[in-house]
Amino acid sequence: MGSHEIRFTLPSIEIAGKVWGEPGGLPVIGLHGWLDNAATFDLIGPRLSNVHLVALDLPGHGLSGHLPAGGYSLWQQAATVLQVADDLGWERFALLGHSMGGIISCILSGTLPERIIGAAMIDGLLPITGQAQDAPEQMARFFHASQALGHKRKPIYDVVDKAVSARALGGASRISRAAAARLAERGLMPEQGGWTWRTDPQLMLPSPVRLTSEHALAFAEAITTPTCLVLASEGVMTRRDELVERVDSFRHIQTHRLEGGHHLHLEEAAPSVATIIDSFFHSLA
Repeated sequence: MGSHEIRFTLPSIEIAGKVWGEPGGLPVIGLHGWLDNAATFDLIGPRLSNVHLVALDLPGHGLSGHLPAGGYSLWQQAATVLQVADDLGWERFALLGHSMGGIISCILSGTLPERIIGAAMIDGLLPITGQAQDAPEQMARFFHASQALGHKRKPIYDVVDKAVSARALGGASRISRAAAARLAERGLMPEQGGWTWRTDPQLMLPSPVRLTSEHALAFAEAITTPTCLVLASEGVMTRRDELVERVDSFRHIQTHRLEGGHHLHLEEAAPSVATIIDSFFHSLA
């Protein structure tokens, strides 16, 4: 099953995306991880049956537009998802989120159960949290980094292959070259005779505000709609022991554990991830 491109002209930004499946299937909005793009679902999108999957390039990512200074937050990205759903005419819809996309799915599921049919999350559920007393220091880091941003230059690679290598080795977790190449195809643009990332540099800034663990848990605990979480054995969530313990205590979240890294849905484990998510979406329909 092939995909096609889609674009949304929202009040403040242009959003791009990829579509798998046909209208009439379960309406699903796909949300990628931080610094990734809609190509993150290239291997599992075609394996989902009776699903109309609209995978977005979230603001600042892929082929979508960028926001003005200070514009990026989990709740802003979540608001964009709702604008897209309204544009599609979807009163109720399901979510498929990886990493940051899973966190956004958790926030939406915990706040707007009347809009969300259910959510499937891949190695992402709760945001990185902070202590209330650390808030002034956290915001100072954001201000300092914001001021320094104007002097920074994006890296320029003379060949695409070097950009792919940098993506495979960079970030919070290593990914295979094949997975990096898929993300790079949508994430690069020509620049000064070479290639650079389309990604908004603002996305590299530290968060101005971090939720406390109590805030973050409140969203997950408020979820009343069906929820499925696929955890990677070598993913980012398993590095946070307190998070794994907490997930085990969430009886209302169906959890599956698979061998693989953070991008397991874009690597060898993709067929297994797709099987779990396909079964979950069938149960919603």
